[in-house]
Amino acid sequence: MEERKWWQDGIVYQIYPRSFCDSNGDGYGDIQGIISKLDKLQDLGIDAIWLSPVYKSPQVDNGYDIADYKAIDPMFGTMEDFDRLLAEAKARNIRIIMDLVINHTSDQHEWFQRSRRREKGYEDYYIWADKPNNWGGFFGGGAWDFDELRGQYYLHLFAKEQPDLNWRNPKIMEEVQDILRFWLDKGVAGFRCDVINIIWKNDLENGFPSPILAGLKHYHSTPGCHAVLRRLRREVLDEYDAYTVGETVFVNEDQGRDLCEPHRKELDEIFAFEHMETEQVGVKWFKRAFKPEKFFRTIAKWQHALTWNANYFENHDQPRSVSRFGDDGKYHNKSAKMLATMLLTLKGTPFIYEGQEIGMTNFDFTSIDQLQDVESHNIYAIAKKIGIPEAKRWSMIKTSSRDNARQGVQWSDAPHGGFTTGTPWLKSNGNYETINYASQEKEPDSVLNYYKALIAFRRENEVLRRGSFKEKLIKGSVFVYEREYKGKKLTVLLNFSEKPQKVPFKGHQMIGNYEKKEFYGVLGPWEGAIIEVE
Repeated sequence: MEERKWWQDGIVYQIYPRSFCDSNGDGYGDIQGIISKLDKLQDLGIDAIWLSPVYKSPQVDNGYDIADYKAIDPMFGTMEDFDRLLAEAKARNIRIIMDLVINHTSDQHEWFQRSRRREKGYEDYYIWADKPNNWGGFFGGGAWDFDELRGQYYLHLFAKEQPDLNWRNPKIMEEVQDILRFWLDKGVAGFRCDVINIIWKNDLENGFPSPILAGLKHYHSTPGCHAVLRRLRREVLDEYDAYTVGETVFVNEDQGRDLCEPHRKELDEIFAFEHMETEQVGVKWFKRAFKPEKFFRTIAKWQHALTWNANYFENHDQPRSVSRFGDDGKYHNKSAKMLATMLLTLKGTPFIYEGQEIGMTNFDFTSIDQLQDVESHNIYAIAKKIGIPEAKRWSMIKTSSRDNARQGVQWSDAPHGGFTTGTPWLKSNGNYETINYASQEKEPDSVLNYYKALIAFRRENEVLRRGSFKEKLIKGSVFVYEREYKGKKLTVLLNFSEKPQKVPFKGHQMIGNYEKKEFYGVLGPWEGAIIEVE
């Protein structure tokens, strides 16, 4: 039998550093702030931290525009701070996973500055052209910008300050392998790989005319991308037994399997997006009403599609799950716990995003001026240009902006939720006085303490950590599935509504968000329960 990896039994916690905890009052979270909260994360029961970028960066896209892959941005601290974080985390049996951004760099990176000057050896580190094609960017608008110094256009699938690397140049492989070894030698456990399935461009032909992402077929999940991933694994990652999880854009089941099935020897896991797009109409800015049944069927499809799933309902790019899939008003406590029940009982590795464990909600902003997110401002400007009314523009941004997940973690009822003693880089949510870590630690019935109990239950239960997945009932707001391992079975029952729901299941309740010993076939509002069926 194949040896189990730590990440198959473990739980990963994502930290978005600028929003986690500010130790020095400058309004930005930092590494010392993370260190100060490690005991709380250990108490929560996590096994690893995925750290969003802390590299040196102009911060145009909050650190996903990297100017130096081997330096810590002064905003977050020093390399000595990072080394201490590694040591302090290791002392608590917590691993550190770095964010790896290798589709693009910052335009301030030394490589780009040398490339735009056509310095010898750097001429084709990036993708240059005399004439741009019709490709569109992920942040809206075109994907090319003219560089006056070089006298050519460069490709940027994201912000214009994020030029795409040219993976056809073998020197890029050498540079990235060197970066991987630098961090692995320090002791990091692996990498979350940003937009990893679009790094290789087949050609620069025009794409099919489209208002969004014309050109996608020329760089989406290409054979060249697979070759890069296999080589990185073979030549570096396997040497360190390093873990990789990939953020993968627009993948279907077959493409997902090609990226992460064990025999392929590319990635260990992937973040698929389909379940997070079930209420979209084309792109995330246009929404239809959330239909739980469609959400459930998508979840179930991917549970069967992959040998092992990376399960998540939130991250730094997604709205808060309790506001999106639950009820952040009357049933805040119950629905946040119900979502936790689902997240921690699906087959695969659960990923918890900072603040999710206390049920943090979407922002309470009232205008675009309060947002910092470059993507939100770009989309708002485009929507205005094409004549979308102001109220509709704001509605689009309010429900979908990445800043929903980027407000400071609410540690207490102190000003700004205890995130900072200064002025936060992004305005705090006004509900920090009622939703915060300190109060939930003291409240036995809190969302936080339910997460702790559920994580402890999962840790001691092989059925949840290793078992197979089988859906038993998908109907309306009800999702019931079974986990089985070595003949032992657990049934998970979920109600995504405020109306009680009858289900044809009864049994002994192991854990749930309603206090009871036996489950008698009726799910209460937003109930989540794990039972042994009679």
